[in-house]
Amino acid sequence: MLYELAQQLEALHSGFNVFQYLTFRAILGVLTALAISFAVGPYLIRHLSFRQIGQTVRDDGPATHLAKAGTPTMGGVLILVAVAAATLLWSDLGNRYVWIVLATTLAFGAIGFVDDYRKLVRRDPRGLPARWKYLWQSAAGLAVALALYLTAEHPAETALIVPFFKNVAIPLGGFYVVLAYFVIVGSSNAVNLTDGLDGLAILPAVMVAGALGIFAYASGNVRFATYLAIPYLPGVGELVVFCGALVGAGLGFLWFNAYPAQVFMGDIGALAVGAALGVLAVIVRQELVLFIMGGVFVVETLSVILQVASYKLTGRRIFRMAPLHHHFELKGWPEPRVIVRFWIITVILVLVGLATLKIR
Repeated sequence: MLYELAQQLEALHSGFNVFQYLTFRAILGVLTALAISFAVGPYLIRHLSFRQIGQTVRDDGPATHLAKAGTPTMGGVLILVAVAAATLLWSDLGNRYVWIVLATTLAFGAIGFVDDYRKLVRRDPRGLPARWKYLWQSAAGLAVALALYLTAEHPAETALIVPFFKNVAIPLGGFYVVLAYFVIVGSSNAVNLTDGLDGLAILPAVMVAGALGIFAYASGNVRFATYLAIPYLPGVGELVVFCGALVGAGLGFLWFNAYPAQVFMGDIGALAVGAALGVLAVIVRQELVLFIMGGVFVVETLSVILQVASYKLTGRRIFRMAPLHHHFELKGWPEPRVIVRFWIITVILVLVGLATLKIR
């Protein structure tokens, strides 16, 4: 909105030309989302507390979590509001990628909202039944994958880019839809599984979003794309603004979610943030790099899969408790230690992912 206004004002003063720069608007996206988070956060926490929309804690989990019962949840609303507002204010709204990413984020947020509402407001411990949750996630993920496939204008938009190798792009054809679907839905659920400790999921998500913003900027700039030997994807650079908004909203939420948390994001936030990372990786053609940078999310998900499979097949558990962060808690690690060490691992993995831009 303000981007379009600035374009009109360029005729009056050349200084408004600064809004043409993606980097400037990305910075504004970060600051706007951050400001909205700081302004809305305290009010949202008070409202959730007044409505008694609080966290329920498993009896079989770490004993230290019992004190968290009743902590306001559904704080992911704060992330969605900040991301949507900052994106709409500073993005080029004529860019199809902006609308696809924003729609994906809000759609998965809506699914998470229904789940949270049933569990926390209607006091149904099942929330949204797993089969229905996965059905709606699948419908949303498949719709996004098809939209991207049917609107693709260049072969590179549907090719699998292999990191660490120069000019290696595998045409996917219709299999692109399958890959995009699994990346979006898988990423959404992976972040949701990781969101079990104060700040554990949101900061890695912020770091990955920032890195994907760098990939978007490079892929959308013909000079950088040529220099780095990555496919040039016209229009993708505009997603830098969305990535900036996600970074700002995530940092703003972390202000209230840092240990000890004043609010939890709930499924409404975790499913939305995970889907946003997934669709960003699909659009910038860096699904494999997302697998590297989001290694914490991947390992957390694998720990659950292995735990369930082992128990069903052998009657034994591999970990003391899944997801993996609970395993370390039950081994005696204090919660802040688990969180910070997972953050450090994510920093390393994100740097490895960014290194693929040069190591080819």
